Amino acid sequence: MASTSKKHRDFVSDPMGDKPVTDLAGIGTNLGARLNEAGFNKANAVLGQYLVLQRNEYRFTEWIQTTCNANSKQAKDCFNCLNEWCDQFL
Repeated sequence: MASTSKKHRDFVSDPMGDKPVTDLAGIGTNLGARLNEAGFNKANAVLGQYLVLQRNEYRFTEWIQTTCNANSKQAKDCFNCLNEWCDQFL
């Protein structure tokens, strides 16, 4: 896998807990606010959607791009972050 950001590494190193959506790689303040408006105020809610979409990269990245107007890099970064977190903790 390509090198990851510090934000990605920090996220996947700890249990989910009560992390805000902005702790997810690829999700900054603006996208976090849009996810909040869509009812996804915590990282575990986005994780739930990721699992509902059966950990499918195409379906998840399409969903997050549509939901909060993420670009393809942001969507991919978020997917990779959740995917690695699941590999680590589930």
